[in-house]
Amino acid sequence: MRTIDWVDGAIELVDQTLLPDKCVTLRIETVGELVDAIRRLAVRGAPALGVAGALGVLLADGEPAQVAEQIAALRAARPTAVNLAWGVDQAAAQLPRGREAVLAAALRVRDDDLAACRAMGERGADLLEGDRLRIMTVCNTGGLAAVERGTALGVVQTLHERGRLAEVLALETRPLLQGARLTTWELARMGAPHRLIADSAGPYLLAKGGVDAVLIGADRIAANGDTANKIGSYALALGAERAGVPFIVVAPETTIDPGTPSGDQIDIEDRGADEIVTIRGVRLAPEGTQALNPAFDVTPHDLITAIVTDKRVIRP
Repeated sequence: MRTIDWVDGAIELVDQTLLPDKCVTLRIETVGELVDAIRRLAVRGAPALGVAGALGVLLADGEPAQVAEQIAALRAARPTAVNLAWGVDQAAAQLPRGREAVLAAALRVRDDDLAACRAMGERGADLLEGDRLRIMTVCNTGGLAAVERGTALGVVQTLHERGRLAEVLALETRPLLQGARLTTWELARMGAPHRLIADSAGPYLLAKGGVDAVLIGADRIAANGDTANKIGSYALALGAERAGVPFIVVAPETTIDPGTPSGDQIDIEDRGADEIVTIRGVRLAPEGTQALNPAFDVTPHDLITAIVTDKRVIRP
């Protein structure tokens, strides 16, 4: 199953807000519809956002000024993930050459992601030593976060296919439960053994032993190796460092942003109070409760054992 693709002149993507209850494919025909889908996380994950950005340029229409305005809105739909703006730029650079050139560039971004995810899975599995590995992960980094297979969960899938996976411990990933809703759904579909844990249980279970590696994805990797990923990743890095467990970031080369010197310069998106004080439409906190809701945190490079990309292994 592909998370996102170009089909008969429009973008088709899986609406991830409805999983695991329903698997619904949306047909996106305007930039406004795509921006809405990105902002409400119907499509999410750095590689998938890169593909969405590239394909989205094909939906821009009108006079040149209108096209530029639509592309700017798409580029800024989510600020932390560098792949979105990168994907938009790859396709938009071909606008002077005509629609066919834009389409070719966008499809190249899609196809490169397919190849990159397979390469990351192979390289990450080769890096990890031992058989019957127990892996801990946060958020969702599988095919739903890319086009197919994914990043960190792509490594898990490769380990499973090689018969080297004992179990995955997936953090639930508050506040939107991408681990509970999406990662467990993907692990079940691939037949991989797994258990769900509370976010706050991750560092404790690392300290107790029995976890062989922590694998996470990334939304932006700064030039020095500092990595922005789903909130909760930094706590796992601290726990892994204390326990002596490898902490590995898996992301395509396109997620490395040489224009951002360190994590201090990464713009961290705050998604507002509603996601904290409610859960799937049910209010948890009293009316009027204020909240902080950073969607990402930054793990300093000195806590990262290795960064696995589709091209190389980096040891910060």
